[in-house]
Amino acid sequence: MTTTNIAMSFYRRGVKTIIIKPDGSRVLERKESKVDNSMVKAIARGFRWQRLMLDGVYNTIYDIAEKEKICPSFVSRISRLATLSPRVVEAIVEGRHPPHLTMKDLFKPFPSEWALQEQVFLSARPIKWADLPEPN
Repeated sequence: MTTTNIAMSFYRRGVKTIIIKPDGSRVLERKESKVDNSMVKAIARGFRWQRLMLDGVYNTIYDIAEKEKICPSFVSRISRLATLSPRVVEAIVEGRHPPHLTMKDLFKPFPSEWALQEQVFLSARPIKWADLPEPN
């Protein structure tokens, strides 16, 4: 009997599990949309809350949290998504983001530089922020 080892990664997307080949592509390509609605909704909320603060409807994240009846730290994490690179937002909204990118990744602290965001969030393989070279 011969044993064959195949390198692959598994990522959870809600109730689904996605299998990723070493080259970063999905093992099973489905015809249905690859848009992650939870990420799209979170980004939309972030932009909406940012607009409400800029328009003076709310002065702080605490005001938003009170109105929405949610935790201020959650409002803070979602609001940061309004600072994502337009290319990252576009890829997520169109379902072209790498399969390894999840909501959990977007909730982690990330730099404000769009080029760095694009390098990490849109790479075919997962990259850790610590693995990037130091900026000059």
